[in-house]
Amino acid sequence: MDFDSSCKNKKTANESMLICCMLFISEARNRAALDLIEQAARIDSESVIVNKFEDRVYNRIRFTIVSYVVVDSTGSPIYSPLHQTVLAIVEAAYGAINLELHSGAHPRLGVVDDIAFHPLAEASLDEAAWLAKAVAADIGSRFQVPVFLYAAAHPTGRAPDTIRRELGYYRPNFMGSQWAGWNTPEILPENPDHGPNHVSRTRGVTLIGARSWVTLYNIPIMCTDVSTARRIARMVSARGGGLPTVQSLALFHGDDSAEIACMLLEPNRIGPDRVQAQVEMLAAQEGLDVEKGYFTDLSPEMIVQKYMNLISAGRD
Repeated sequence: MDFDSSCKNKKTANESMLICCMLFISEARNRAALDLIEQAARIDSESVIVNKFEDRVYNRIRFTIVSYVVVDSTGSPIYSPLHQTVLAIVEAAYGAINLELHSGAHPRLGVVDDIAFHPLAEASLDEAAWLAKAVAADIGSRFQVPVFLYAAAHPTGRAPDTIRRELGYYRPNFMGSQWAGWNTPEILPENPDHGPNHVSRTRGVTLIGARSWVTLYNIPIMCTDVSTARRIARMVSARGGGLPTVQSLALFHGDDSAEIACMLLEPNRIGPDRVQAQVEMLAAQEGLDVEKGYFTDLSPEMIVQKYMNLISAGRD
């Protein structure tokens, strides 16, 4: 999708209309690859990296990038610097990472595994969805990678975990708790929203969506038994009859511990304290110790403040 270059000169852009992009890439061990990807993320000073989260055991990194969105006189979105920034990151990632050589303790479907757009400040979910769909169309056509849309970016609002289950995302294929190489059929069981229905084994599949803010909160437990960790995760999640609006996954994180990786879909309704207490209760029933959980990102308010500070510092 092409945008009028004059949009870039619209310094009347309302900087309270912000979009946050969380971009998850399947790599955290190859420093040269990560440096190339981060260089690409910094090509436009109006797209700001406000946070990163790297985990070498999971072999996964998440970039949190923020910029503004411009709307026309009717209120329709027409431009955001994030569009080209995300494409530059994706291109760098495909050039630096080979999924067939990747392994880690976190599930993934592709080199660029997930791109989630969230509205911040005065931006709306409609604007985040517009950007998600524009980016998805370009990734599918330019890089010939299958792209599946989810949440507000998809006409039915389908959930990402529905797509992942259909594609075998949650099934480890190495040592019982690891994911290695490409481990699903090269011809997809259903057509993607963009791109081909056959998969490059070196690039995999990408999910792209737009949704309201979700909180990612991981809780370490001292456990080495796969079935026990998974049982606890299942009993925490809404799907398993646990806490409403909570999704959870048991992942091994080192030789003697696991993590209950939680996504809080409505953090103002069910927050981290409630999830922490639930995991502690279930782990105690198994005779297991639990450590204090941790957030993998800043809060929306902190992200907005950091973005404003970095933009201001860049202009001084």
